[in-house]
Amino acid sequence: MSRESLQKLSSDITFHSPATDDEIDRIATELGVALPAELRSILSASNGIEGEYGLGLLWNADRIIQDNKQFRSSPDFAELYMPFDCLLFFGDAGNGDQFAFPIQAGNITRPDIFVWNHEDDSRSWVAPSLETYFDWMISGKITV
Repeated sequence: MSRESLQKLSSDITFHSPATDDEIDRIATELGVALPAELRSILSASNGIEGEYGLGLLWNADRIIQDNKQFRSSPDFAELYMPFDCLLFFGDAGNGDQFAFPIQAGNITRPDIFVWNHEDDSRSWVAPSLETYFDWMISGKITV
């Protein structure tokens, strides 16, 4: 997936400088999970992507690390929600809900994207791949 293909979807997308290989590798190292090739590729093209009104379609490498660590280690979250070590959060809906890849047995083995609902702690399938997630988010097909 390239910047050009995403730009064709909307002119309201903001791209950032590409993430370095070290920044991308740090995500995998600090969170203990190998990143899917599709995620590595888009981070290599843009270290974060914002949609209309600053929507966090794809967080930058630092935020991916920080938010995932916070969700996995917060004592308050441990009391309120199911564990988060089975999700790799990478973006948000702007309302508190977050998008993630599923982690199974310590690995991301499927390209599907799920949304975590912050109000009821549900985790629901929203797209079959990261590329489709971008397309459906930008077109409004994904509504949360």
